[in-house]
Amino acid sequence: MEHRPDRIPVLALWSAPRCRSTAFARMMAERGDRVVVHEPFSHVVDFGEVQVGDRVAHTEHDVLAALRAVAVDRPVFFKDTTDFHYPALLADRAFLAAATHTFIVRQPAEAIASHHALTPNLGRDEIGFAWLHEIFTAVRAATGRTPVVIDSDDLLDRPADTVRAYCSAVGIPFLPEALSWQPGMRSEWQGTSRWHESTSRTSGFRRRAGGGAEAVAANPVLRAYLDYHLPYYEQLRAAALRP
Repeated sequence: MEHRPDRIPVLALWSAPRCRSTAFARMMAERGDRVVVHEPFSHVVDFGEVQVGDRVAHTEHDVLAALRAVAVDRPVFFKDTTDFHYPALLADRAFLAAATHTFIVRQPAEAIASHHALTPNLGRDEIGFAWLHEIFTAVRAATGRTPVVIDSDDLLDRPADTVRAYCSAVGIPFLPEALSWQPGMRSEWQGTSRWHESTSRTSGFRRRAGGGAEAVAANPVLRAYLDYHLPYYEQLRAAALRP
């Protein structure tokens, strides 16, 4: 990626819920070369505040300011999920253009099944692929370039090749030793630990049996949700790196 003086050292990974973004963030933490911030936008919407560096943010605008402030001293990686809508982010064209925004996707039937298991009263919009695509479109408009997208199935099937391709695309070194880590619940996951239980038991990118797509197809409500989100996923998937 070319150097541009208007860029800031903030690398973002945006994801619909249950698309394996926490595992990717765990790998980024293992690298040890940047501050890793866990879901600042969704936390400030859900809980009313979030710690970002040495600041406590209470609004989306606070989160944006805090990420910029932390990045003055050290490169930042944050990952976040689109079970909420982020109008302040979408309105901050400078941040959309200056940070490096990347995206991860998963086959939505599997994501919906996993999400529904944790949230039985799941609503259509919080599945998140439409809002994910909205951020993708906003970043593309702000930068004039197609953002980096990875498919989490590629991440599981070919972790080294996929992470290497990602690193090359965003201009950071590939560190193969970061592809494995010690299992455990990290401190930043404690407040939402039930969402990260499966990742806490991992030591690398591994596929688990049972995607749940059949249950989604058999449930009329979930099937309607899938039909709504599938076109957004397909557009994002079409832009995914080919490791």
